[in-house]
Amino acid sequence: MPENLPVTRDAAPSRLRSIVTTILLIMLSVMIVRDIFVRRWGSAAPASSDVTQRTP
Repeated sequence: MPENLPVTRDAAPSRLRSIVTTILLIMLSVMIVRDIFVRRWGSAAPASSDVTQRTP
């Protein structure tokens, strides 16, 4: 059986991948919080219902 080849570890790709992942998670959390704020305080009037009401 062939022996395992020595592994050279490169820190740059790992660090870049970590930075990209962190930026994406921050952007996702900002978008979620922004959506919550817009839904809560964006419209002054309550949302209208889709159900049609009949008058007796």
